[in-house]
Order: sequence, then structure tokens, then C-alpha cells
Amino acid sequence: MEEYEGIAILTTNLGNNMDDAFVRRLRFIIEFPFPKEKERRQIWEKIFPDSTPRSPDLDLEFMARRFEIAGGNIRNIALAAAFLAAAEGVNVSMSHLIRAIRREYQKMGKVLMEEELGNYSGK
Repeated sequence: MEEYEGIAILTTNLGNNMDDAFVRRLRFIIEFPFPKEKERRQIWEKIFPDSTPRSPDLDLEFMARRFEIAGGNIRNIALAAAFLAAAEGVNVSMSHLIRAIRREYQKMGKVLMEEELGNYSGK
């Protein structure tokens, strides 16, 4: 690492797992905090292209309030929901978002509690 003369950009979600000796060799470290509820709401509002057919039942306020996740996870959920809706030939709805968030939580190794889904749990 000391001999490399170019620019390297390293990213991780597990900064606490990095070795101290390795971190000392990094010239700059920029931390990007998790978005707060207001910022998550803005991400949710802008994540779908205008041409995406959306159901009026989309409760993006609920998604922003309930799920403390990063923008990349929001993007994954929105994309998965859009594919689910397209496969059914319908508009993106809350049921698609809930199915997609279940998948995303599984990928992240997190447990999604039914209580977190409120009225959208499907039970």
C-alpha cells in the first residue's frame, strides 16, 4: 500500500472491523452517516423515475419512518418492487415494497419483525 502511487477509493459498511494499522495508512477517511428520517423520505420520493407506474397506496412516509436503512438499500428495494410489479403487469404498490424489503433484510442478514410492518404485515 505504501508503494502504490495512484488514487484508491475504498468503501466499507464495516469500518469498525478494519485493522488499526491499516487505517493509519489511509490519508483521508470520509464517513457518510445513515440518512435520518427526513433524508430517507427524500430518497424514497425521488427513487422512482416519473414514468414508473405507481399505485396511490404507496406510503413512502411509512417506509422512511419505519426502516432505518441506507440509500443503497432503498434503491435495491425500489428496484425489486418495480420488477415484482412489472412481472405481474400492475403498478408498484405497498405489497411489492413489503415483499422487496423482506428480501433486502434477508440479504442484509437482518430480521424483519412483523410489528415493523404495521398495517402492511399482511396478517
